[in-house]
Amino acid sequence: MNNMNQMMKQVKKMQEQMLKAQEELGEKVIEGTSGGGVVTVEVNGHKKVLSITIKPEAVDPDDVEMLQDLVLTAVNDALSKADELANNDMGKFTGGMKIPGLF
Repeated sequence: MNNMNQMMKQVKKMQEQMLKAQEELGEKVIEGTSGGGVVTVEVNGHKKVLSITIKPEAVDPDDVEMLQDLVLTAVNDALSKADELANNDMGKFTGGMKIPGLF
């Protein structure tokens, strides 16, 4: 019975550590860029877009599609980096297993 209590304490400690790690992910800022830095997107570790910065030289009224592509590429770059960060940070708890809904 003592082993069971000890195991439950370890599980509870691990859950607390995982919750803390998930909270910390929300505080981390990841940057994605495109066009050599003319478009920059910042997201947090929970994949929430925090900001989009577009330099004036990226704006061409005659080529709106190019700007749209630059923004899309920067967003996808930031989200990909956020996924990588979450996998690295949370992977230490899951042993590399991808657990749906965890992150």
